[in-house]
Amino acid sequence: MIHLKRVSVDNWYPCTQLNVTEEQKKSFPAPVVYWIAESKVVEDFQPMAIYFDSELVGFAVYSDRPDHEDNYWLLALMIDTKYQGRGYGREALRKLIDLMKESLKCKRIMIGHRPENDIAGKLYDSFGFHRVSEGLIGGEVVRLLRCR
Repeated sequence: MIHLKRVSVDNWYPCTQLNVTEEQKKSFPAPVVYWIAESKVVEDFQPMAIYFDSELVGFAVYSDRPDHEDNYWLLALMIDTKYQGRGYGREALRKLIDLMKESLKCKRIMIGHRPENDIAGKLYDSFGFHRVSEGLIGGEVVRLLRCR
């Protein structure tokens, strides 16, 4: 079963060892260590470790404060190359959306991905994220999920 844990003194280093494939690094260029470092200076970034039972399988970052348009952002989501293709990304995304809706009471969640990352695009589509722009933020496709 997939579950989320905050990145902490106990799991930060194993998180930094997570990787995507060389091809995927074009779509997910910032390593996990970057996101952990950034979360120490951008206080609203919440890094999360993704586990399948007791095994660390992925990493995510979300913002716990809305932007100027009342959007909450899911900034990063990755599953380690050894664990891809097992549905962990789908279940982790479901858990992240539920966490954000319940803890933040958010009405809108935004997510971005590189245009060539078709797998991410299809995953986000399947959850109801609708494309709202392309190329405005670092060349990414930006998608919006309206929460009820």
